Amino acid sequence: MIRKVLVPVRGDGKGDGVLAHAAAVARHHKAHIEVVHCRSRPQDLMPFGVHLPEYLRKQIVEQSYKVADQEEAGLRAELKVLASKLNLNVSEDAIGKAETVSFVEQAGRQIDVIKQHGRLADMIVVAKPDRDRNLGHNTLKAALFHSGRPVLMCPPTPISLKKLGVKVTIAWNGSSEAARALSQCKSVLRAADTVWILSNGADSGPGTSTSDLIYYLDLHGISARLEKFTSSKNIGKELLIASTNLGADMMIMGAYGDSHERETIFGGNTQAVVDNAELPVLLNH
Repeated sequence: MIRKVLVPVRGDGKGDGVLAHAAAVARHHKAHIEVVHCRSRPQDLMPFGVHLPEYLRKQIVEQSYKVADQEEAGLRAELKVLASKLNLNVSEDAIGKAETVSFVEQAGRQIDVIKQHGRLADMIVVAKPDRDRNLGHNTLKAALFHSGRPVLMCPPTPISLKKLGVKVTIAWNGSSEAARALSQCKSVLRAADTVWILSNGADSGPGTSTSDLIYYLDLHGISARLEKFTSSKNIGKELLIASTNLGADMMIMGAYGDSHERETIFGGNTQAVVDNAELPVLLNH
């Protein structure tokens, strides 16, 4: 079951869109949202390998605390406004409650904060990386490779749905990454009204065929339909097109069968999805 959704924020202007997607997930699963903000530490702002006079170091420390306090106060105020708009109750104690949100402030690097808080979340919700502004890549990478949890990547377009995960597609090729994503996301599939399996039939064999998958899902009480698509050189884009044509509000897929660095440099199915997705994609590595 989805009971805790983690939303890491960093004051980059994308928090409202990410929280709106998280709220749609929370409504569908009656879950709690934990918004965690990484508070910058003075030592992280010091120039590396440069000796600074003590008075200058003191100024940097004082200024960093001041900026961090202002940023935290601004984010807390913004969260209250957004929570009200999204009909979420701000509550530090979410036990026995649904559709609630809380704010956590932790000093440290963004990567470390996501690792520490993400491992005890049922889902992590992040913004789609912005190549033009060079934002969000490390956040997505940290969530995918260091939390062990499913990561919902949200497009920048506003969400109009009250619930998210009602019509879901599964990208299936019989790989261990796809199988792991399937296993981690069964709660999402059980809660969906409609589930489609997307396959070009090229990579699955005995034991991992689409008919085997349909039978496996049926054992778990999940009814799914097969939707074949014609393979091209860019399977990632074809998966997105097929999901959009079906009217899906979410696509589930295993992420980075090759290394993140290799796919980022040379391209790959996951990187094509990350670069081109215009619908929420639930990734799992």
